[in-house]
Amino acid sequence: QVQLVESGGGLVQAGGSLTLSCAVSGTTTILHTMGWHRQAPGGQREFVASVTSGGTERYATSVEDRFTASRDNRRNTLTLQMNNLKPEDTAVYYCAARQWGSSWTGAYWGQGTQVTVSS
Repeated sequence: QVQLVESGGGLVQAGGSLTLSCAVSGTTTILHTMGWHRQAPGGQREFVASVTSGGTERYATSVEDRFTASRDNRRNTLTLQMNNLKPEDTAVYYCAARQWGSSWTGAYWGQGTQVTVSS
């Protein structure tokens, strides 16, 4: 059974930094795309960033100059370095992983980690 576990969330002041980590267990398969989504209170889950097994990165416009996603295929881990955090970044952050050709809807998901940015 594939499981994703996030860590690294917390409370930080605006302008600060946090690093989120995601560890995949239950499979030795290198999942094609791993990424981060987030859901703010009262909002819908939205895409934040992703990295393919080949290293291609994608970012939401709102974070592309502040966040950096990276992955270690050998260890099956994903990291999100978040700099210059803003109060609007406050959300539960979810790690997800999907096979090539599948959608995020059919992906494996973690339970989420809370990030709170105070002004």
